[in-house]
Amino acid sequence: MGSLIVFPAIDLKGGQVVRLAEGDMDRATVYGDDPAAQAMLFAGAGAEHLHVVDLDGAFAGASVNGAAVKAIVSQFPGHVQLGGGIRNRESIERWFDLGVSRVVIGTAALENPELVREAAKDFPGGIVVAVDARDGFVATKGWADVSTVTVTDMARRFEDAGVAALLFTDVGRDGLLKGCNVEATVDLARTVDIPVIASGGVAGIGEIHVLALHNRDGVEGVITGRALYDGRLDLATALAVAKAA
Repeated sequence: MGSLIVFPAIDLKGGQVVRLAEGDMDRATVYGDDPAAQAMLFAGAGAEHLHVVDLDGAFAGASVNGAAVKAIVSQFPGHVQLGGGIRNRESIERWFDLGVSRVVIGTAALENPELVREAAKDFPGGIVVAVDARDGFVATKGWADVSTVTVTDMARRFEDAGVAALLFTDVGRDGLLKGCNVEATVDLARTVDIPVIASGGVAGIGEIHVLALHNRDGVEGVITGRALYDGRLDLATALAVAKAA
């Protein structure tokens, strides 16, 4: 597969850069009010990929932080992967037109799988399906609801759809620095033929190293947010470790 991609995360709420604990909008820590400047700091450390989430959009079901996303895309020299409230064809097309490299579809993938299939066909390499797990079941609508669909079943629905990757998040760990659920991530990567991106709770360089070793098992990348903002993880070091494994 090459080497593990490290995606620094920029989560947007009210135009600000924030991190949530366990996806709870009432437990947000603000890390800055200039998302584009944050993107350029990550670029300066060597990042070629960014993971951006419109948190308000995830709950509203439509873009809320569009201006901030546009500013990031216009300034960041690498690839921007965007999620949050992307639930129809119109919004998918709009983001690609604005220069986003990949869009992440979560709730709509569960409720309208045909949307994902058609978009994956029309935008090769551009569609990522978010599989957000709470106790092994898929959580939707900004993690506010938990479905009766298992993570593996959800992933297998898109095995032949041509999606670029699955973004797997263990919601119970996200933003808590408890450590990424490496075991579940690797299990999923080995179970399906779609590359898997790890997310949720990365606490330090150790997990980057272990996930990089599982790149050959289908773990394509890892998203990290709070550990970077809190200084527990140095981005340049993480990028070097990801490449060296």
